[in-house]
Amino acid sequence: MNATLITLCLAATAASPHAPPPKPIRVLIATGVDYVGHHWKQTAPALQRVLEQDKRIEARIVEDPEFLASPVVSDYDVIFLHFKNYQPLAREAQIRENLVKLVKQGKGLVLIHFACGAFEDWPEFVDLAGRVWDRKNTHDPRGPFRVKIVAKHHPITRGMSDFQADDELYTCLTGQRPVEILATARSKILKKDYPMAFVFAYGKGRVFQTPLGHDVRAIEMPGMVALLQRGCLWAAGREP
Repeated sequence: MNATLITLCLAATAASPHAPPPKPIRVLIATGVDYVGHHWKQTAPALQRVLEQDKRIEARIVEDPEFLASPVVSDYDVIFLHFKNYQPLAREAQIRENLVKLVKQGKGLVLIHFACGAFEDWPEFVDLAGRVWDRKNTHDPRGPFRVKIVAKHHPITRGMSDFQADDELYTCLTGQRPVEILATARSKILKKDYPMAFVFAYGKGRVFQTPLGHDVRAIEMPGMVALLQRGCLWAAGREP
């Protein structure tokens, strides 16, 4: 290649516009029913707000878990479960089918706090969620505690430091599916470490769960904000 041609190629490269940034991921926050002590009408908007602080994320709230039975859910990159249903949902068979199919095909699934107690009458939910409420235990009394990052090299937690939570420390999760634990906290009551965030692959999809997030104050703690944003991006297949 002669010098003139090299110069022309370099000039064309310099003049070409940068590739546009990828579109924000679309997160569907499904809420609308929960334990009476969980005020989803406050926490769902808080989740939407903290997620959208990262401009790579667009979050929509639907105030009825029945929406998960709709084919429209396939338009979203991440399904974010933020509810606890004590009774089976009216269209639960279709919801179960949608969730399993979408995640297996490559969509992301995120669960927060008492979503681990959703779908109690669905035995396979533990495989989809990784860990679920054991129906016996609960949590330490609400208060401050330290969350320790134990997976230093995972994309979600890479570069994160241990952080302060003001929350309920769940000691009630059960399940046998292998998961990668990202963060833990020590129960002041039981003197044991419990998972505060974990991930695993489900088919072609990714699942992220944290039992943190009792209320607005818990959700807005800086370490929790970072964890939620990064967890959703990772679940969507993006580099957090």
